[in-house]
Amino acid sequence: MSRIKESRRFKLVVVVALATTTAVVFVESKKGYYTPSQLGSLHQAAPAELTLDAGYAVSAYPVPSPDLAPGEGLQEVRTYCNTCHSPRYITMQPPLPAAAWEAEVGKMNKAFGAAIPEETSRKIVAYLQAHYATDTRR
Repeated sequence: MSRIKESRRFKLVVVVALATTTAVVFVESKKGYYTPSQLGSLHQAAPAELTLDAGYAVSAYPVPSPDLAPGEGLQEVRTYCNTCHSPRYITMQPPLPAAAWEAEVGKMNKAFGAAIPEETSRKIVAYLQAHYATDTRR
């Protein structure tokens, strides 16, 4: 009886050893081909060598400009409004009442320190009211 148990135990040990060896070989084969000296190491490409005489350049990032309505004051809007934000802010706004545009330009001057001259502020407000107000926006 003990001989049968020993035989079963031996067979079980052999089956477990074969299964473990097969699993290890399978896992290693999925990693890629390695020689014994390379097992467990990661190989990375050598970093590019930078030289003093090399020239590196990057082109300008394209920034599409919105098409603002043509009219009197457009140049002032492009000059002064572009200082702090994109003209896209104008086209993103819902149509505002004329008084709201006047308040917005005033806020830019007083709260945000835009330093737009008074005469130019009037031109900007007139332009915005003529093209982006609730009753004039297309």
